[in-house]
Amino acid sequence: MHRSYSLRSARAPTASQQQAPPPPPSSTKSRFFSNPLSHTWRKTTAANSHGPELSRKLALLVKLEKNVMRSYELVGRERKEVAKQISIWGEETDDDVSDVTDKLGVLIFEIGELEDQFIDHYDQYRLTMKSIRNIEASVQPSRDRKAKLLDQIAHLKHKDPESEKIIVMEQELVRAEAESLVAEAQLSNITREKVKTAFGYQFDALREHAEKLAIIANYGKHLLDLIDDQPVTPGETRAAYDGYEASRQIIIDCENSLAQWTSQTASVRPSLSVRRRQMMQEGGVQLEDQPLQRESSLWVPAEQHANGPATLNEPAQLGERVHEERQVEEATA
Repeated sequence: MHRSYSLRSARAPTASQQQAPPPPPSSTKSRFFSNPLSHTWRKTTAANSHGPELSRKLALLVKLEKNVMRSYELVGRERKEVAKQISIWGEETDDDVSDVTDKLGVLIFEIGELEDQFIDHYDQYRLTMKSIRNIEASVQPSRDRKAKLLDQIAHLKHKDPESEKIIVMEQELVRAEAESLVAEAQLSNITREKVKTAFGYQFDALREHAEKLAIIANYGKHLLDLIDDQPVTPGETRAAYDGYEASRQIIIDCENSLAQWTSQTASVRPSLSVRRRQMMQEGGVQLEDQPLQRESSLWVPAEQHANGPATLNEPAQLGERVHEERQVEEATA
């Protein structure tokens, strides 16, 4: 048999890999907990999580995305098994069907490989969203401390309005609010940045995966043209099959097309309506398709904001401002 598994052989990095090195293997790739019961278990444990309230919703999203990735992993593994079985089945058929099914098995096996690559890129999105969850969890203690102080002050004013502890606790509240203001501002800024970065990873991975699947599908259609599907009468003999070289060249051309694909040569480009484009331009939004290069490493816990960023006031100044505003509100109440 004329077997060709060129797509499975070790080969040089593709053009897209040279342009942007591939990410490390996904942290979710494992045979452990790779069944439907584990999906339900992860979702249930995330929904019933006892972690910080602020980060619970995003924690559930991260768990659900892990289920999605495990599903992709299972699909990729099954694709490869299907590819092998197609080749095994076709081996006992007529020459043209045997050769074409063998090459189709090569293309379907490559689809399974693409699923593995997609998982690695998709994991970048999940891990970036997970970092937002960690940031939210670190902000929760400052919120809890502020709420606790407010409750204690209100209780003490009701129980003993002349207590000297009220002044001390109000000073602690000023410091807590100052720290909270800085932490909340950084949470807002970094959340916006990381959401854009995370979904940039996801959409880039989806675009590459979809276009490479389209490439394989197109070459698969060319392979099908090599099968003689003209009906024959009983006793009639079909012409000898001579498409071995053509099918081999189709596989080689497909391999070259996949290797040469880059995001700059993508065939699908987004196009916005004229009205929407004008509205976005008037709002100062840039429409150019540019890679996201921002990745902040400026986050620190709220208690470490003694020397906050230059763009924000110092905690002590913020505290004085908050205290003055509260005194004005109490005076006018």
